Amino acid sequence: MRKTTLVAAGAALVLTLTACSGNSATGTAQPAAAGGQSQDGGSRGLASPFTDAIQLASASKKGTEQSKSVKFTMTGSAAGQTLKANGAMAFDGAQTRFSMTATAAGQTTEMRLVDQVMYIKLPAEERKQMGTDKAWAKVSADGSDPLSQALGGALSQSAEQSDPSKMLDQISKAGRIVSSDQTELNGQKVNHYKVVIDLAKAVDQIAAQVPAAAREQVTEKLKGKDIKIPAEVWLDEENLPVQMTMDQGPMMQALGAPAGDAKFTMKYTDWGTQVDVAAPPADQVVDLGELMKKAGR
Repeated sequence: MRKTTLVAAGAALVLTLTACSGNSATGTAQPAAAGGQSQDGGSRGLASPFTDAIQLASASKKGTEQSKSVKFTMTGSAAGQTLKANGAMAFDGAQTRFSMTATAAGQTTEMRLVDQVMYIKLPAEERKQMGTDKAWAKVSADGSDPLSQALGGALSQSAEQSDPSKMLDQISKAGRIVSSDQTELNGQKVNHYKVVIDLAKAVDQIAAQVPAAAREQVTEKLKGKDIKIPAEVWLDEENLPVQMTMDQGPMMQALGAPAGDAKFTMKYTDWGTQVDVAAPPADQVVDLGELMKKAGR
């Protein structure tokens, strides 16, 4: 039995969550006047860039928590895989939900996250090969088959980690702002920050995002390594993320992946947009674990 779509979906999910939840920068708190002030002394217009990452994270997190939803596009590459994705998210802690269409490993896959359950749409050809007439496979975090466990490990973190405010939380814990400037991005005035992540300060956070069975191995491979991960963040006048990039190549190589790119670009638009994501009809859903059992896997 081929598992092309499920494998592609797994790659897309892991890469997207990695990009959404990647760790960013930090610094030591400084007086509030160090940054974030309006250029004209008022409350409107693009503020001057923050010089302290704790303040940067606090201001931006406040905006994302108030907006609660966003549309996104993502491009990335890792371990020879390329990914393109687009979709929309609504942030609500454990009830975070999103819909996404992603292309990875040459396959395009539609996914939905609702009530901490991931649904993956199966093409007609693969439904036939897998012996089901159901259009959607359900992936639960507590699935018993190897593929469900692998995807479930990422799924268990996705509800929180797909929220950009979680990345902003990590900004104040694992690095520093290298430089900042004001520029335009797609015709919009933005504050642009270059940050660097000290991996030694982020090992526990990274390990928490992988399946439990692999956490000890990941921690052992990363602990004590002097690895710095570059990232960039663009914020609008309301301190909402417009774009984020990260190069995780050094970390991936430390984990044993072949040398090569592990770069991600996440773009956000339409903050506060209405996001309606519903689970597929129950009669069109099959449990992934049951499919794997049928196949003897």
